[in-house]
Amino acid sequence: MSILDALQVNKIKAELEQTRKERDDLKTLMAETGRLNLHELQQAILNSQEQKAKAERELEEQKAKGGRELESFQASLQKKQQALDQEINELNAQIATKRNEIVILDEEILLQSFGFYKPRYELQNSEQYKVKLDQIRERQAALIKAGKAASCPTNVTMNNSQKEGERMIRDYTKLVLRSFNNECDASIVDLKFSNIEAIEKKIRKAYEILNNLTQRMNISITNEYLNLKLQELYLCYEYQVKKQQEKEEQKRLREQMREEAKLLKEIEDMKLKLAKEEKHFNQALEALDQRLQQATDDVERKALEREKASIQQKLAGVERDKLDIQNREQNTRAGYVYIISNIGAFGENVYKIGVTRRLEPKERIDELGDSSVPFDFDIHAMIFSDDAPALETALHEAFNRRKLNMINRRREFFHVTLDEIEMVVKNNFNKPVEFARLADAAEYRQSLKLRGEPVPRSFGAT
Repeated sequence: MSILDALQVNKIKAELEQTRKERDDLKTLMAETGRLNLHELQQAILNSQEQKAKAERELEEQKAKGGRELESFQASLQKKQQALDQEINELNAQIATKRNEIVILDEEILLQSFGFYKPRYELQNSEQYKVKLDQIRERQAALIKAGKAASCPTNVTMNNSQKEGERMIRDYTKLVLRSFNNECDASIVDLKFSNIEAIEKKIRKAYEILNNLTQRMNISITNEYLNLKLQELYLCYEYQVKKQQEKEEQKRLREQMREEAKLLKEIEDMKLKLAKEEKHFNQALEALDQRLQQATDDVERKALEREKASIQQKLAGVERDKLDIQNREQNTRAGYVYIISNIGAFGENVYKIGVTRRLEPKERIDELGDSSVPFDFDIHAMIFSDDAPALETALHEAFNRRKLNMINRRREFFHVTLDEIEMVVKNNFNKPVEFARLADAAEYRQSLKLRGEPVPRSFGAT
């Protein structure tokens, strides 16, 4: 017998066993039914049908009840959702209102968020701003004196006395204006470049609050007076800015005067030195002429003539130096344009482009590398020009958008490459210029090594 046949036999046996069980269950049911009469059987069927109908009715009732409860629950949820939505909208409106009322005075937030202030007056100098500021304050005083700084009722009685009522209104009006003026003055005292918008908002808020507090008494600060206070705010700000600009310009002029004084001293010192050398060489020539007259042989005479020619050559060099000094003294635009860097202080590709009229320009570079910066400056180019300011201006204008400090013109640092600088120099200067491509930055490189930090390869080898 194959495995397939065995499986078939087992299946047939299982079906026979199931048939026997169903036959036995049927016999048992017939035996129990046989013991009941016909009436009892019919009654049992009716009872079963009634129980079935009752169960179906209860099921339908439960379904209907559940549907009503579900609808009621859904309606309740919808109402709650609508109420919550309305509450959220009201809260958002309150938040927006509060945001408008908030006056931010935190220094860090203001520094991050302030924008460029657009001048409203653009007067020529700080003195004109001071005059304009005095005029605005005089107009404020005139409004107060004329009773037009605040509006107030005139037919108020107190204790059945119109005079007492008018006195009360005057006192309240003075109190409101004094409070507003104190708020404005205290705010303007704290005025900085970063908080002018916040101060303006603070003044407007004080105006609104005070007018709301005195609304019942029909007292209110006039819009004209508010505008004068805001004009005072703007003028104070622009006055401070203009004074700072003038201060920077004065510093520049003082620095220029110091440079001129040092240049004149250098010229005078050089004149004295050249005069001394000229005198020395002339005396030497006179002595040689006397010795030549006294010379008795050709060998001595030739030696003296060679020495005389050497001194005459040196004297000619002195004359050239004197002429050069004279030209430098007369030509106030002759000088050196310097290109320097300080990688340790400012990083790579940051160069200072300036001008000096010093006879020894290296002294000016040494002064720039004083204790205000951690490392000395490295010189990449030192360009002598008969019109040094023009060459400096051409370089500054070419890299105007690349300045590190876009506000203070005296800070002559630019984020550019040396190749870009060299290109502008070639376009504006018709003489060859030698550029030092690599920055020495000796102290900076040594400091990096002492700290165990890698030295950037762009500095060149040690």
